[in-house]
Amino acid sequence: MSVQTVPDLAARVHLALDTVRDPELDEPVTTLGFVASCRVEDGSVDVHLRLPTYFCAPNFAFLMVADAFDAVSAVDGVDWVAVVLDDHFASDTINAGVAARAGFVGTFGDEANDELDELRRGFLRKAVLAGTDRVCRPLVARGEDVVALRLGDLAPTPEVETLRARRAELGLPSSDDAPLLVDVETGRPVTAGDQRLHLGRARLSRVNIEANSSICRGMLAHRYSSTEEGPQ
Repeated sequence: MSVQTVPDLAARVHLALDTVRDPELDEPVTTLGFVASCRVEDGSVDVHLRLPTYFCAPNFAFLMVADAFDAVSAVDGVDWVAVVLDDHFASDTINAGVAARAGFVGTFGDEANDELDELRRGFLRKAVLAGTDRVCRPLVARGEDVVALRLGDLAPTPEVETLRARRAELGLPSSDDAPLLVDVETGRPVTAGDQRLHLGRARLSRVNIEANSSICRGMLAHRYSSTEEGPQ
């Protein structure tokens, strides 16, 4: 991704885009290569997004475009924002709906059953499980009793802090005295009897997310490599 213009504002806009995640992959759109361009001029920002395929799910696409619009709009010094999704079958509909702040239902009308809050929560639950696996695997390998551990018992590694942040987003216990293992639906501590099943679900979530991320990267590279040298 290239950023053109005033360095300080451009840097803050880029940091804002770093907070926008693909809901399914729980990874920033910037690192995934979904930001094709970002131009900042005075207080105006023009962002173009692209996705691995023409038929990526419109609800996922809408979330990313809307989240990018909200994130950039909140940057101090930004007066005008356009976030445009390119090369997607629903581009025109999504771009118009986000620009009008119409919400998913207001954008897609009868084609939409509801807003996307529960979809987002479902992906957050999977992200929490995947993060739990990343944190717990080395602990289990060392023979730690992960059921007895609290978040505050762990060194503040990036993996631990990401897990804590995702849990907070979902409304799950995330303070230092919160158990490391909690049920993603209820927030209750996982018991020793349920530990194996919980960690198995966590591992499966991580593997699925990482596999999908690898597939999406490959599809994006294949889709655009023949038409350009890289994001402009």
